[in-house]
Amino acid sequence: MSDLAYPPSQAQTRPALTGWLAALATVTIWAVWAVATRHAVTHDLPPAAIGLLRFGVPALLLIPISWRTGLFPKGLGFRKGLGLLGSGAPFFLIVALGMQFAPAAEIGPLLPGTMPLFVALIGWLVFGERLGRFRIAGFALILIGVACIGGYGLLFAGNGAWRGHVLLLSGACLWGIYTHAYRRSGLSALQAAALIGLWSFLILLPFGAPSLVRALGDGLAGPVILQAVVQGFFSGVAGVVLYGLAVDRLGASRAAAVSPLSIVMAAVIAVPVLDEIPDRAALIGITLATFGVVLASGVFSRSASKGSTRT
Repeated sequence: MSDLAYPPSQAQTRPALTGWLAALATVTIWAVWAVATRHAVTHDLPPAAIGLLRFGVPALLLIPISWRTGLFPKGLGFRKGLGLLGSGAPFFLIVALGMQFAPAAEIGPLLPGTMPLFVALIGWLVFGERLGRFRIAGFALILIGVACIGGYGLLFAGNGAWRGHVLLLSGACLWGIYTHAYRRSGLSALQAAALIGLWSFLILLPFGAPSLVRALGDGLAGPVILQAVVQGFFSGVAGVVLYGLAVDRLGASRAAAVSPLSIVMAAVIAVPVLDEIPDRAALIGITLATFGVVLASGVFSRSASKGSTRT
């Protein structure tokens, strides 16, 4: 009996293990991306050049998909197409500019940390979606965490970090708009990535190409290649595929519950790479926002609903 029961158990464990590994790889990519972008915009390359690498690589690798989909997919519509495109070149330029002011440890809670907040607010205000108690509590913690990070910099710090905070929150809002546009677009994840990558590449080409040529002429081939790998391949292609795999194997809520790891990982990686150590207010804000993202993901709400149906 035990031998006969073992294979199904093993078959159930393997997809879950694959999902958790994919989720861990995804948040690692997000954390490395945040630190690498912060390093590039403060040391080597302008945002337009990095954006060209970020979208040029996936645009090239996904050209067979965009060729079939076309620049103007049927049934997409102008507003949904604009919402999708907002997560491309506009999102990247706003976020990259914000990273010039805000330390890497603060990027996590202010960008991926507030993305679910903006998704929920837009869903509530525009589409009438309802929120559970756990998610509302999570959003409250995120807001308090953001206030700890941004409020201190706005009131007491004179380094202009508040400008980065505003820009990062604006980028998170654009991602919230993209999320709802994508849900209603009828496109697959790879189709959306191909479409956004191609349009963003075309938009950034006249601005990023001269900067990229100058960087290569200044002997910055190494940083350019590194950013092409991190931005284009890992963030632009591998991150999209791995996150989709995590959602397929674990479900959206459980996959999203892993996202706070990127906040912590980015702060840890930034210490040796960028020599950026968060102050006490930022550490409190990062902790609160991390717990808030876990609650806002809905994983506890789903567990509670399952428990109530069983009793």
